[in-house]
Amino acid sequence: MNTQSEKLDIVIVGGGMITQDQILPSLYQLQRQDVIGAIKICALNSAPLAVLAESKRFADAFPGQGFEPYPSLDVPPDQMHPDLFKEVIASLPPGNMVVVAVPDHFHDPVVRLALENDQHVLAVKPLVPTYAEAAEIEELASAKGRFVGVEYHKRFDRRALDARGLYRAGRFGEFRCGEAKMIEPYYYRHSNFQNWFTKENSDPFTYVGCHYVDLVYFITGLRPVEVSVRGVEGTFPNGNVGYMWAQGRVVWENGALLSITDGLGYPDEAAGTNDQCLVMYCEGDDCGAILKHDDQYRGVRHGYVDRQAGTMFRFVSPDYFRMVPWEGDGLKPVGYGFESIEGLILGAKRVNAAADGLAGQEALAARQRVLLEIDDRGILATPSNSSINELVTEAARLSIARDGQPALIEYAPSPGVRLRT
Repeated sequence: MNTQSEKLDIVIVGGGMITQDQILPSLYQLQRQDVIGAIKICALNSAPLAVLAESKRFADAFPGQGFEPYPSLDVPPDQMHPDLFKEVIASLPPGNMVVVAVPDHFHDPVVRLALENDQHVLAVKPLVPTYAEAAEIEELASAKGRFVGVEYHKRFDRRALDARGLYRAGRFGEFRCGEAKMIEPYYYRHSNFQNWFTKENSDPFTYVGCHYVDLVYFITGLRPVEVSVRGVEGTFPNGNVGYMWAQGRVVWENGALLSITDGLGYPDEAAGTNDQCLVMYCEGDDCGAILKHDDQYRGVRHGYVDRQAGTMFRFVSPDYFRMVPWEGDGLKPVGYGFESIEGLILGAKRVNAAADGLAGQEALAARQRVLLEIDDRGILATPSNSSINELVTEAARLSIARDGQPALIEYAPSPGVRLRT
């Protein structure tokens, strides 16, 4: 049984883009800091694991560090291992952590299996597609006394934390109307997205718009009560059909409106790597207020002599995730992308620490008390304090399949979603 004095061993399920860009480099840094121990990565086949293992970026930044691949790198990449993650998770002693980094509609069985094996969980967002699944995961996690954290990394952006504090102190008055945008690069259409980001599984609003739904809730504490989403279909290079663009409107419990535009279509050679922003217009006593975040551009511009960044001129956002020189070997990850992973893992270690020196029901009760404290504080996203996102996802999927028909979110007598007739 893992305790605070022991490092968390990690199993990552999924070796794709988010593992390469954010999760694995964050874990390597935490491994350097003796926060975590061994890292195992399990994927459907060996191909993405080979990319990670042979990465020059990782070799330069984290000399001497590595992970255990499942399947092993010498297994032919055309051999698929859909159930291997079950064996790898089962090999972990209780009280360690499983990182769930598979496509959204596969989260639920992996999260449940991790909890059934008495592990903590870190899942990329959104946790699951429906509120019912989130509620069941919350109940199972509580029964086991294990932490489930959802990686809504914008919660760790200092600007978001500052806005939360100021809004809840009354400095902005009351949110009334706003808009958000997150347009991801066009090249996503040529990635593994084309194999799973299909109409029946996801759409840009639920995939990336959820960041801004969560952020407005995180800042204001207001709950969403109605969602309507229209999608624009397109065809991936492999012939699969998906929603390439989506635009939604979220109505909040105080009557405020938020429009959100999302898509997979930002020009690959444009100056930004994506296009994202949030503006919230608010009202005070006989005056207006505004909160505006231009997230794709943080005031830094680079012009290069090569095209390693995809183009020779870039707007650079150093606040999310960058690898920079530091006092140690290699490079150090910095930014709220790293701090989010770090915060969620430290949350799990805090739960373990509560049970140090205890056993049985006493240990379980101690871990459960800390879980409630984390839920109530509301900084780390958990199934309890972020389940409005599952309700919005469920409502959005109902709406987009019906050309934007509004879906209502009701919280009493129990949370649920239905189409507005």
